[in-house]
Amino acid sequence: MALITWSNNYSVNIKEIDAQHQKLVELVNLLHDHMKAGKGKDAVGKILKELADYTVYHFSTEEKLFAKYYYPDSRPHIREHQDLVEQVTKLILDYDKGSGVLPMDLMDFLRDWLINHIAKSDKKFTAFFNSKGIN
Repeated sequence: MALITWSNNYSVNIKEIDAQHQKLVELVNLLHDHMKAGKGKDAVGKILKELADYTVYHFSTEEKLFAKYYYPDSRPHIREHQDLVEQVTKLILDYDKGSGVLPMDLMDFLRDWLINHIAKSDKKFTAFFNSKGIN
């Protein structure tokens, strides 16, 4: 069973951002599946790295839009992005040094952060970007 099931309720009505959010959901679910199946440290580490890299790519997409269109709430939003990148970077370092086991509370954290970030922070920019013709 998937840790996160994509719902149109998560849509920010911007095709590119929604597609990237769906990819993030897919990667979190894949990481969860690998952990539950007891996959080895290398397999789990590879998915964790891919998730981290894709998250940075996704944040970059949003932040380019913020800069291009002068999104007024960009500063706190970017701070949220930076905080998560720092947390995930630390997690990967700890994982690489440790036993190769990711705790389930970490998966809960990733799920909750992603869903809350989309539902609360990202949804705030929907009307702004839609008004600029971005859908």
